[in-house]
Amino acid sequence: MLKRKAFLQMLLITVIAVVTVLLMRDILRGQIGDRIVQFLIYTFNLNNSDALLIYHYVFRNNLDLILLLLTLVFLVILSWFTISWFTKHFDEISSGMDRLVEDSEDRISLSPEMEFMENRLNTIKDKLKRQKKAAQEAEQRKNDLVVYLAHDIRTPLTSIIGYLSLLGEAPDMPAEQRTKYTHITLDKAYRLEEQINEFFEITRYNLQQIKLEKEMIDLYYMLVQMTDEFYPILSEKGNTTVLHADENLTVYGDPVKLARVFNNILKNAAAYSYPNTEIVISAEEIEGDIKIVFQNQGHTIPQDKLAAIFEKFYRLDEARTAGTGGSGLGLSIAKEIVTLHSGTIVAQSKDNTVTFTVSLPVTY
Repeated sequence: MLKRKAFLQMLLITVIAVVTVLLMRDILRGQIGDRIVQFLIYTFNLNNSDALLIYHYVFRNNLDLILLLLTLVFLVILSWFTISWFTKHFDEISSGMDRLVEDSEDRISLSPEMEFMENRLNTIKDKLKRQKKAAQEAEQRKNDLVVYLAHDIRTPLTSIIGYLSLLGEAPDMPAEQRTKYTHITLDKAYRLEEQINEFFEITRYNLQQIKLEKEMIDLYYMLVQMTDEFYPILSEKGNTTVLHADENLTVYGDPVKLARVFNNILKNAAAYSYPNTEIVISAEEIEGDIKIVFQNQGHTIPQDKLAAIFEKFYRLDEARTAGTGGSGLGLSIAKEIVTLHSGTIVAQSKDNTVTFTVSLPVTY
């Protein structure tokens, strides 16, 4: 609409300029010429022949130049009005851009011919609003998490100090009781170490710094090794793992980073699985992709939480019990690593079954 209006404006200016030139030529050669002669006679007390001579030398012989000057003046005036019309729209755009950063729910409104720019500015405003809200929510979750972690650190630290005080104050304590208190203190120290590591994880969390060092990986061996490492953790709740994968299955990627992906997913499954249930891990090549699936039995995750499960600092366990929940970074980091491998990771939950599927491209 703006282009059409601008075109019509320029066309109108051109037509008016041409018509003006033709009219001025006829006018200067007709009655206007006679009036110029009369003006010279009465103003300067000239006779008719002298006035006609001056008219011919000054005006008639320079008619084309005079017409050109008049046309230029006319075009400048018309162009000024046209530029003013254009700058009005630029001022509108500038005002609309200023309103992008305002904390206002009002929509940006421009003149009808600027509808396309109005729609674009409102789209940008909506996007900025969503990004700002997401950033605020992420920051709030991070702040809440730091508060929770700080509170949790005090609990094992208080226990460690208490049990160590008992051990120091009772040198004649029975060996069996001393051993019990020592084990409790050690468990609390491990828990404290884990929470401090979470603090470090939050501090250095910057996904843009992740760099891959790819090589061919024996995927089957990696999964076997990982399940062996998780055996002590899983056995506490009577959970077990079952692996279904071809022993010759390989994938091209960063072994350290992919191990972290699988570790984070399995850690999540171990934390939220029902006691005495199996965690099934399967891997196979399907249509040019290596698909690794982790499936466990646990509470069905609501769809709203499932959609946010890969966000930074998001935790399913809002209550932060001692036995579950980490920094809320594990699955977010896993997704970033998989994405850097040109793969995908999705989560599904239905009928008390939670499934994580990692797809990685086959690269030979």
